[in-house]
Amino acid sequence: MPFAAVAVLVGIWWAAVHFSGTRIFPGPTEVVLGIASLARGGVLLHHIAASLMRVFTGYGLAVALAIPLGVAMGWHPGTYRTLNPVIQMLRPISPIAWIPLAILWFGVGNASPIFLIFLSSFFPMVVGTIAGVQAVERQYIRAARNFGVTGFRLIAKVVLPAAMAQIVTGMRIGLGIAWLVVVAAEMVAIDSGLGFLIIDSRNAGNRYDLVVAAMVMIGVIGFGLDAVMRRLERVDAVRWRYVR
Repeated sequence: MPFAAVAVLVGIWWAAVHFSGTRIFPGPTEVVLGIASLARGGVLLHHIAASLMRVFTGYGLAVALAIPLGVAMGWHPGTYRTLNPVIQMLRPISPIAWIPLAILWFGVGNASPIFLIFLSSFFPMVVGTIAGVQAVERQYIRAARNFGVTGFRLIAKVVLPAAMAQIVTGMRIGLGIAWLVVVAAEMVAIDSGLGFLIIDSRNAGNRYDLVVAAMVMIGVIGFGLDAVMRRLERVDAVRWRYVR
C-alpha cells in the first residue's frame, strides 16, 4: 500500500506536468536524472553529509541539555515554577525568527545553523520530558522508596524508565523539527547542505530539476530519520517502561 500511494503521487505529478505543457517545472524523469547527475559528481553526498553533520551536532547538544533539565523541572516543583515561564515564553518563537540574531552572534558558518537546530529541537524535548516525569505514577515511586531506593538511583531506576516513552516522543518531534530548520538555515546562512543546494540550483539558471531533486532527498532522509525514531519507540524497555 505505501508503494502504491507513492506510485499514485508520482503519476499525478507526471500527468500535471505533461498535460499542463509547462517548460519550467520538471517531471519525475527530469528529477531522477538530476539526482543521478548530482550523485555522479559527489555533490549530492557532500551536501547531505553537511546537513546531517549540523543536525546531529545541534540535536545532540539539545538532547544533552533538554533531558536533564526536563527531569529536574518535572521532579522538583520549585524548579518547574522558576523556569517554566521562561521556557513557555521562548518556545513559541519560530526558529526562523532567530536567523538574523544567529548570524549576528555566530556569523556565516556552521555555528549559526547548529544554534538554530539546537533551539528548534530543545523545546519539544524539554516539554516532553517534563510531561513524562510529572506523569509517573506515584505508586511506583512509593514502592521504590519502601525498598530503600532514593536520590539519583530513584531517578535512574524508576522515574526515567517510566517517563521514557514520552521522552522518546519529544525526541522524535525535536528531530523532525531540526531537519526542517537546517534546510531553512542553510538557505541564508551557509554555503553547503541541501538547503543551500536548493537556492544555488535556482540561481544557477533556474535548474528546477535540481531544486526538486534536493527536495526529494530532504523528504527521503527525513522519512529515514523518523523511521529510526519509530523503531526506538518500539524497544521493549521504552514501551513497557522498565530498566534491567
